[in-house]
Amino acid sequence: MTFLDELLNSGGGVTPENAQPLQVALAMAVSLALNLLIATIYRKTYKGTRYSQDYVQTLIIIGVVTTILIRVVSGNGAVAFGMFAAFSVIRFRRTLGQSRDLAFVFFAMAIGMVVGAGLYPMAFIITAIVGSAIYLLTKTDAFAPRRASHMMTLRMTSDMDFEELLKPVFDEFTDRVQLVSVSSAQAGMMTELRYGMQLKLGASTPKLLEALHHVCGNNRVVLTPTGNELDG
Repeated sequence: MTFLDELLNSGGGVTPENAQPLQVALAMAVSLALNLLIATIYRKTYKGTRYSQDYVQTLIIIGVVTTILIRVVSGNGAVAFGMFAAFSVIRFRRTLGQSRDLAFVFFAMAIGMVVGAGLYPMAFIITAIVGSAIYLLTKTDAFAPRRASHMMTLRMTSDMDFEELLKPVFDEFTDRVQLVSVSSAQAGMMTELRYGMQLKLGASTPKLLEALHHVCGNNRVVLTPTGNELDG
């Protein structure tokens, strides 16, 4: 018997016969409490600039609704797979700001499933362990890049030798540089360049921009921090 069969058919003793209203209400209450805790962990550990109240509330709703669905399909495999097939056509319409946002969706759904199966002790243990791990990883800034990198986009006239002109600037201000793309702009009159770079410790961003403007003839320069390490 597969794990899914066990979850749907055994569910810690949950069957249509004993799934009384009070038991369903208890499962929903437990799921709500644990998903409120998950939402709190998400809010406390969020580091981005696109925090969304709507997304956090959706996390809670997803967890509780998953609990209800598991209760409904418990003991009936045909209904379960029919319902999963129906939900497979649903798409999450919000553009997620960070990869961890998707992980929290799965976290909420997993807790909803475990609670729906009536495995309350396991749900508490999973929430405590995973929630603590998320909190510690965030607060200790684990696996952070050794040095933040930047993406740079600039334009130079097509008659300029960009490699020769930019090399002294890169030697002075950066430790590593990767040319990402080269493209023509303004009907071939300009060359647009995209670089990934890691600045030297103590390098001055304003001075770097000043040097870049000087070598590219005061054309547009865009420098964007990425928070990631360069490949290689």
